[in-house]
Amino acid sequence: MSSKEEVLRKPDWLKIKLNTNESYTGLKKMMREQSLHTVCEEARCPNIHECWAVRRTATFMILGDVCTRACRFCAVKTGLPTELDLKEPERVADSVVTMNLKHVVVTAVARDDLKDGGAEVFAETVRAIRRKNPFTSIEVLPSDMGGVYDNLKVLMDAKPDILNHNIETVKRLTPRVRARATYERSLEFLRRAKEMQPSIPTKSSIMIGLGETKEEIIEAMDDLRANNVDILTLGQYLQPSKKHLKVVKYYHPDEFNELKEIALGKGFSHCEAGPLVRSSYHADEQVNEATKRKQALSEQEQAKKEA
Repeated sequence: MSSKEEVLRKPDWLKIKLNTNESYTGLKKMMREQSLHTVCEEARCPNIHECWAVRRTATFMILGDVCTRACRFCAVKTGLPTELDLKEPERVADSVVTMNLKHVVVTAVARDDLKDGGAEVFAETVRAIRRKNPFTSIEVLPSDMGGVYDNLKVLMDAKPDILNHNIETVKRLTPRVRARATYERSLEFLRRAKEMQPSIPTKSSIMIGLGETKEEIIEAMDDLRANNVDILTLGQYLQPSKKHLKVVKYYHPDEFNELKEIALGKGFSHCEAGPLVRSSYHADEQVNEATKRKQALSEQEQAKKEA
């Protein structure tokens, strides 16, 4: 075995404990009965057992399970979707009530085949959850919707609690890693979301281990902050199949801790960083931190006015 293969063997810190208790099996049964999809399953997330069995949280994936893009890091099926279920928002909302979720993440496959990119179904899902469970905080994780900002406005007008859109990787690697999406368009998407609803925190995620340098990761942090992104998640890229991009480097937990400190030093209100961290990982904690920070800033501004 070559030394390179030795380096790329999956390290011990990426081993996870499987937990298939009643919460896990119950959630899986309910998802199938409601004909719902989750990115937890479709993207083969390594945290599915922790989130479903322990934290009892899930990330709903709406607009079907077939994506119009074929990004080289993603395990979600690609092709030409045929599904557009206008009753899906109500089923998602009913499931949120059944699960008694305090925080819910709603994502979707890219739907470049739809004129609105799926924005109206996204927005109606937010509204349906609000109607049926007004105390649940809602995070949305859309594609760039083709860079059509009227579509983004439809979603932002529904007023989710967090707008999450992932740049996924550093600028240099974007053309190789992502399909159709561009680095600059994702940054603009995040900036415009903040301009439309300044009080709504924005969030993005970077996978590392694809061949980027530390300097490029820091540059991506700076680009996100320059576009007023509040929350950052950093996680290890894991190759979902032999057809996908190979892992170039496995980062040690200490390296993630260092990157987290750098991110917080740059002004992100919250940074979740670690080998198994994914965009929706501990999302409930992130919204709490963002809310606390927003409240603290509001109190500071009020104190200045009264001074």
